[in-house]
Amino acid sequence: MSIIKRLFVIIKQTFDYDFFIFYVCAIISAINHNRDENVAMHYNAKQLQIIDVAERLFARKGFTGTSVRDIAQEANVNVSMISYYFGSKEKLIEALFELRANESRLRIEHVLLLEGLTPIQKVYIMIDGVIDRIWGNECFHTIIMRQQLSGERTTYISDHIMALKVSNSELMLRLITEGQEAGVFRKNIDLSLLTTTLFGTINQAIATQDFYRKINHLEHLDDQEFRNLLKRRLNMHLKNLFKLTVSNEQNNEQ
Repeated sequence: MSIIKRLFVIIKQTFDYDFFIFYVCAIISAINHNRDENVAMHYNAKQLQIIDVAERLFARKGFTGTSVRDIAQEANVNVSMISYYFGSKEKLIEALFELRANESRLRIEHVLLLEGLTPIQKVYIMIDGVIDRIWGNECFHTIIMRQQLSGERTTYISDHIMALKVSNSELMLRLITEGQEAGVFRKNIDLSLLTTTLFGTINQAIATQDFYRKINHLEHLDDQEFRNLLKRRLNMHLKNLFKLTVSNEQNNEQ
């Protein structure tokens, strides 16, 4: 870790800001990959396979509409194996939320430990991570959106979503508090609305990307080109918005 910290200082002194952030994100991505593997080590390969299959089916058919037999058939395992590993469908989705929540927590906790970065730079890296995580795992966030928009909510799942939101808010609070204690962030920040802005904007951008493509006359781009363009624009929009929202007027520089 000390070597990485020294790299941050050298890079920051030698290169421009954009390259610095790009390089930092590349390093964090590699470290996060290892950390995600450590989170996954709590489960064996077969358990992770079952969780991944269940995640896709829950996103496609809903929790109520998916049976343990459906998951077993799709995962090419016996129903008894799912019962052995997880006990029930409810315990299986609990394992899914535990896995995704731990991934999220470890990523943000690592950002908090980085030295040589300003508070706003840490917020920028957090935004990069949230966009990549939501866009890279649409199935999990489809489960969340389906539950929140459904007229027949499952209390069991709602409890897990609430716990995940509380955890995300607590981690963001630590980032914001760091900036406030340094005197560069405003004191009267509405953390709940800030969290809603971050996750709500990303989810809305993903849900309405066909409209965005049409209204901005981007039909000539192929799917990957459009996806990359939208992610870049979303990233810039959120960073500008957060900077204006959290920064003191007299500290509104990089």
